[in-house]
Amino acid sequence: MKTVIQLYDNIKQGVKFFYKQLKLDKFEKIKGRKLAIKIIDAISLALFKQSNNIATKKSIYKIFKPKCSYKTLVVSMNRFAHLALLVLVTILKVNRKNQHIIKHIDPTSIPVCLFKNANAHKTMKGIANFGKNSKGTFFGLKLHIITDLKRQLLSVKFTAGNVDDRKVVINLSKGLIGLFVADAGYVSNKLSQEFYQEGKRIFFVKPRVNMKKIMTKFQSFLCSTRMLIELNFRSLKMFYGLVTSLPRSVDGYLANYIYSLLAYQIA
Repeated sequence: MKTVIQLYDNIKQGVKFFYKQLKLDKFEKIKGRKLAIKIIDAISLALFKQSNNIATKKSIYKIFKPKCSYKTLVVSMNRFAHLALLVLVTILKVNRKNQHIIKHIDPTSIPVCLFKNANAHKTMKGIANFGKNSKGTFFGLKLHIITDLKRQLLSVKFTAGNVDDRKVVINLSKGLIGLFVADAGYVSNKLSQEFYQEGKRIFFVKPRVNMKKIMTKFQSFLCSTRMLIELNFRSLKMFYGLVTSLPRSVDGYLANYIYSLLAYQIA
Protein backbone atom coordinates (compact mmCIF):
# COMPACT_ATOMS: atom_id res chain seq x y z
CA MET A 1 0.00 0.00 0.00
CA LYS A 2 1.30 3.43 -0.96
CA THR A 3 1.96 5.93 1.82
CA VAL A 4 0.56 9.46 1.91
CA ILE A 5 3.93 10.83 0.83
CA GLN A 6 4.15 8.43 -2.13
CA LEU A 7 0.64 9.33 -3.27
CA TYR A 8 1.42 13.02 -2.97
CA ASP A 9 4.75 12.67 -4.79
CA ASN A 10 3.05 10.87 -7.71
CA ILE A 11 0.58 13.72 -8.05
CA LYS A 12 3.33 16.32 -7.73
CA GLN A 13 5.34 14.69 -10.53
CA GLY A 14 2.31 14.99 -12.83
CA VAL A 15 1.86 18.66 -11.87
CA LYS A 16 5.57 19.34 -12.49
CA PHE A 17 5.27 17.85 -15.98
CA PHE A 18 2.46 20.20 -16.99
CA TYR A 19 4.12 23.08 -15.13
CA LYS A 20 7.11 22.76 -17.47
CA GLN A 21 5.12 21.97 -20.62
CA LEU A 22 2.82 24.97 -20.20
CA LYS A 23 5.60 27.20 -18.82
CA LEU A 24 3.60 28.12 -15.74
CA ASP A 25 6.76 29.46 -14.09
CA LYS A 26 5.88 32.83 -15.67
CA PHE A 27 3.18 33.13 -13.01
CA GLU A 28 5.74 32.89 -10.19
CA LYS A 29 6.66 36.19 -8.52
CA ILE A 30 10.07 37.47 -9.60
CA LYS A 31 10.13 40.71 -7.64
CA GLY A 32 9.01 41.45 -4.11
CA ARG A 33 8.15 38.88 -1.48
CA LYS A 34 8.24 35.28 -2.66
CA LEU A 35 5.07 33.23 -2.59
CA ALA A 36 4.51 31.61 0.79
CA ILE A 37 3.60 28.40 -1.01
CA LYS A 38 4.76 27.60 -4.54
CA ILE A 39 2.34 27.10 -7.42
CA ILE A 40 3.31 23.44 -7.86
CA ASP A 41 2.75 22.73 -4.16
CA ALA A 42 -0.59 24.57 -3.99
CA ILE A 43 -1.99 22.71 -7.02
CA SER A 44 -0.54 19.37 -5.89
CA LEU A 45 -2.08 19.69 -2.42
CA ALA A 46 -5.45 20.63 -3.94
CA LEU A 47 -5.33 17.60 -6.26
CA PHE A 48 -4.33 15.35 -3.38
CA LYS A 49 -7.37 16.62 -1.47
CA GLN A 50 -9.74 15.86 -4.35
CA SER A 51 -8.22 12.55 -5.43
CA ASN A 52 -8.55 11.22 -1.89
CA ASN A 53 -12.01 12.75 -1.41
CA ILE A 54 -10.86 14.75 1.62
CA ALA A 55 -13.67 17.11 2.53
CA THR A 56 -11.81 20.09 3.96
CA LYS A 57 -8.66 22.10 3.31
CA LYS A 58 -8.14 22.15 7.09
CA SER A 59 -7.47 18.41 6.93
CA ILE A 60 -4.82 18.96 4.23
CA TYR A 61 -3.21 21.63 6.40
CA LYS A 62 -3.03 19.25 9.36
CA ILE A 63 -1.64 16.37 7.28
CA PHE A 64 1.13 18.25 5.45
CA LYS A 65 1.78 21.17 7.83
CA PRO A 66 3.01 23.56 5.08
CA LYS A 67 5.24 26.49 6.10
CA CYS A 68 2.44 29.03 5.81
CA SER A 69 -0.75 29.90 7.61
CA TYR A 70 -3.97 28.00 6.97
CA LYS A 71 -5.50 31.12 5.42
CA THR A 72 -2.55 31.42 3.02
CA LEU A 73 -2.99 27.80 1.96
CA VAL A 74 -6.70 28.32 1.22
CA VAL A 75 -6.07 31.54 -0.69
CA SER A 76 -3.27 29.92 -2.71
CA MET A 77 -5.36 26.90 -3.69
CA ASN A 78 -8.17 29.15 -4.88
CA ARG A 79 -5.81 31.65 -6.50
CA PHE A 80 -4.07 29.09 -8.70
CA ALA A 81 -7.19 27.20 -9.76
CA HIS A 82 -7.10 29.03 -13.11
CA LEU A 83 -3.71 27.42 -13.79
CA ALA A 84 -5.19 24.02 -12.98
CA LEU A 85 -7.88 24.89 -15.52
CA LEU A 86 -5.17 25.45 -18.16
CA VAL A 87 -3.87 21.96 -17.44
CA LEU A 88 -7.38 20.52 -17.69
CA VAL A 89 -7.99 22.23 -21.05
CA THR A 90 -4.70 20.82 -22.33
CA ILE A 91 -5.74 17.30 -21.34
CA LEU A 92 -9.12 17.73 -23.05
CA LYS A 93 -7.32 18.75 -26.24
CA VAL A 94 -5.19 15.60 -26.09
CA ASN A 95 -8.29 13.47 -25.51
CA ARG A 96 -9.95 15.05 -28.54
CA LYS A 97 -7.06 14.00 -30.77
CA ASN A 98 -7.72 10.38 -29.79
CA GLN A 99 -11.51 10.55 -29.61
CA HIS A 100 -13.72 7.56 -30.36
CA ILE A 101 -16.38 8.12 -33.02
CA ILE A 102 -19.20 7.28 -30.56
CA LYS A 103 -19.79 9.94 -27.92
CA HIS A 104 -22.18 10.57 -25.05
CA ILE A 105 -23.58 13.84 -23.75
CA ASP A 106 -25.35 14.35 -20.43
CA PRO A 107 -25.63 16.73 -17.43
CA THR A 108 -25.51 16.06 -13.72
CA SER A 109 -26.78 18.21 -10.88
CA ILE A 110 -24.35 19.83 -8.43
CA PRO A 111 -26.16 21.12 -5.32
CA VAL A 112 -24.26 23.90 -3.56
CA CYS A 113 -26.11 23.41 -0.28
CA LEU A 114 -28.88 21.39 1.32
CA PHE A 115 -32.27 22.19 -0.19
CA LYS A 116 -33.61 23.42 3.16
CA ASN A 117 -30.83 26.05 3.21
CA ALA A 118 -31.30 27.22 -0.39
CA ASN A 119 -33.18 30.45 0.32
CA ALA A 120 -30.63 31.49 2.94
CA HIS A 121 -27.59 30.56 0.83
CA LYS A 122 -25.71 33.73 -0.17
CA THR A 123 -22.32 32.60 -1.48
CA MET A 124 -23.51 31.26 -4.83
CA LYS A 125 -26.60 33.45 -5.09
CA GLY A 126 -26.89 34.81 -8.62
CA ILE A 127 -24.85 31.91 -10.05
CA ALA A 128 -26.70 28.86 -8.76
CA ASN A 129 -30.43 28.34 -9.26
CA PHE A 130 -33.22 25.87 -8.62
CA GLY A 131 -33.33 22.88 -10.94
CA LYS A 132 -34.89 19.44 -11.12
CA ASN A 133 -33.37 15.99 -11.41
CA SER A 134 -34.60 12.43 -10.94
CA LYS A 135 -34.50 12.89 -7.16
CA GLY A 136 -36.48 16.12 -7.09
CA THR A 137 -35.60 19.81 -6.82
CA PHE A 138 -32.11 21.04 -5.97
CA PHE A 139 -30.36 24.39 -5.66
CA GLY A 140 -27.07 24.63 -7.49
CA LEU A 141 -25.37 24.14 -10.82
CA LYS A 142 -25.30 21.62 -13.63
CA LEU A 143 -22.17 20.04 -15.05
CA HIS A 144 -22.59 19.20 -18.75
CA ILE A 145 -19.98 16.90 -20.28
CA ILE A 146 -19.23 15.01 -23.47
CA THR A 147 -17.30 11.75 -23.22
CA ASP A 148 -16.56 9.03 -25.73
CA LEU A 149 -16.90 5.24 -25.74
CA LYS A 150 -13.50 5.04 -24.02
CA ARG A 151 -14.88 7.31 -21.26
CA GLN A 152 -12.45 10.07 -22.18
CA LEU A 153 -13.56 13.54 -21.10
CA LEU A 154 -13.83 15.73 -24.22
CA SER A 155 -15.84 18.80 -23.27
CA VAL A 156 -17.07 20.44 -20.05
CA LYS A 157 -19.49 23.26 -19.25
CA PHE A 158 -21.10 24.55 -16.04
CA THR A 159 -24.50 26.24 -16.02
CA ALA A 160 -27.10 27.26 -13.46
CA GLY A 161 -29.38 24.46 -12.32
CA ASN A 162 -32.40 25.75 -14.26
CA VAL A 163 -30.76 25.87 -17.72
CA ASP A 164 -32.34 23.63 -20.38
CA ASP A 165 -29.88 20.86 -21.28
CA ARG A 166 -30.62 21.31 -24.97
CA LYS A 167 -29.42 24.92 -24.99
CA VAL A 168 -25.79 24.01 -24.33
CA VAL A 169 -25.40 21.18 -26.88
CA ILE A 170 -24.14 23.21 -29.87
CA ASN A 171 -21.58 25.18 -27.88
CA LEU A 172 -20.50 22.13 -25.85
CA SER A 173 -19.92 20.00 -28.95
CA LYS A 174 -18.08 22.65 -30.96
CA GLY A 175 -15.15 21.12 -32.83
CA LEU A 176 -16.24 17.52 -32.17
CA ILE A 177 -17.40 15.02 -34.80
CA GLY A 178 -18.97 11.58 -34.69
CA LEU A 179 -22.16 9.96 -33.48
CA PHE A 180 -23.50 11.61 -30.32
CA VAL A 181 -25.86 9.71 -28.03
CA ALA A 182 -28.18 11.41 -25.53
CA ASP A 183 -31.19 10.52 -23.39
CA ALA A 184 -34.81 11.52 -23.91
CA GLY A 185 -34.26 14.89 -22.22
CA TYR A 186 -32.63 16.12 -25.43
CA VAL A 187 -35.54 15.34 -27.76
CA SER A 188 -35.84 18.23 -30.23
CA ASN A 189 -36.20 18.09 -34.01
CA LYS A 190 -34.82 21.63 -34.28
CA LEU A 191 -31.72 20.72 -32.26
CA SER A 192 -31.09 17.52 -34.24
CA GLN A 193 -31.28 19.45 -37.52
CA GLU A 194 -29.05 22.26 -36.27
CA PHE A 195 -26.53 19.77 -34.89
CA TYR A 196 -26.32 17.61 -38.01
CA GLN A 197 -23.32 17.99 -40.35
CA GLU A 198 -23.32 15.68 -43.34
CA GLY A 199 -20.50 13.18 -43.21
CA LYS A 200 -19.27 14.63 -39.90
CA ARG A 201 -21.74 14.24 -37.08
CA ILE A 202 -25.25 13.24 -36.10
CA PHE A 203 -27.25 13.55 -32.88
CA PHE A 204 -29.06 10.38 -31.78
CA VAL A 205 -31.53 10.81 -28.93
CA LYS A 206 -33.17 7.92 -27.13
CA PRO A 207 -36.94 8.18 -27.75
CA ARG A 208 -39.28 8.89 -24.87
CA VAL A 209 -41.33 5.99 -23.55
CA ASN A 210 -44.54 7.37 -25.08
CA MET A 211 -42.99 7.95 -28.52
CA LYS A 212 -43.85 5.47 -31.26
CA LYS A 213 -40.47 4.85 -32.87
CA ILE A 214 -38.78 1.66 -33.98
CA MET A 215 -35.08 1.34 -33.28
CA THR A 216 -32.58 -0.71 -35.25
CA LYS A 217 -30.24 -3.12 -33.47
CA PHE A 218 -27.42 -0.62 -33.86
CA GLN A 219 -29.51 2.18 -32.34
CA SER A 220 -30.41 -0.14 -29.47
CA PHE A 221 -26.69 -0.82 -28.97
CA LEU A 222 -25.99 2.92 -28.88
CA CYS A 223 -28.61 3.39 -26.17
CA SER A 224 -27.05 0.60 -24.13
CA THR A 225 -23.68 2.39 -24.12
CA ARG A 226 -25.10 5.63 -22.72
CA MET A 227 -24.73 4.39 -19.14
CA LEU A 228 -20.95 4.74 -19.51
CA ILE A 229 -21.20 8.51 -19.04
CA GLU A 230 -22.94 7.93 -15.72
CA LEU A 231 -19.77 6.19 -14.49
CA ASN A 232 -17.90 9.47 -14.97
CA PHE A 233 -20.42 11.34 -12.84
CA ARG A 234 -20.40 8.56 -10.24
CA SER A 235 -16.61 8.70 -9.94
CA LEU A 236 -16.50 12.50 -9.77
CA LYS A 237 -19.08 12.65 -7.00
CA MET A 238 -18.10 9.59 -4.96
CA PHE A 239 -14.31 9.61 -5.25
CA TYR A 240 -13.22 13.12 -6.31
CA GLY A 241 -15.36 15.40 -4.15
CA LEU A 242 -17.18 17.22 -6.95
CA VAL A 243 -20.18 18.12 -4.78
CA THR A 244 -19.52 20.30 -1.76
CA SER A 245 -21.25 22.92 0.40
CA LEU A 246 -18.19 23.92 2.45
CA PRO A 247 -16.52 26.78 0.47
CA ARG A 248 -17.15 30.29 1.77
CA SER A 249 -16.54 32.10 -1.51
CA VAL A 250 -17.39 31.76 -5.19
CA ASP A 251 -13.68 31.23 -5.89
CA GLY A 252 -13.69 28.37 -3.40
CA TYR A 253 -16.59 26.62 -5.14
CA LEU A 254 -15.12 27.06 -8.62
CA ALA A 255 -11.69 25.90 -7.46
CA ASN A 256 -13.24 22.77 -5.98
CA TYR A 257 -14.93 21.91 -9.30
CA ILE A 258 -11.78 22.54 -11.35
CA TYR A 259 -9.53 20.52 -9.05
CA SER A 260 -12.08 17.71 -8.93
CA LEU A 261 -12.17 17.42 -12.72
CA LEU A 262 -8.39 17.67 -13.04
CA ALA A 263 -7.78 15.10 -10.31
CA TYR A 264 -10.14 12.76 -12.14
CA GLN A 265 -7.96 13.11 -15.22
CA ILE A 266 -4.46 12.85 -13.82
CA ALA A 267 -4.52 11.58 -10.23
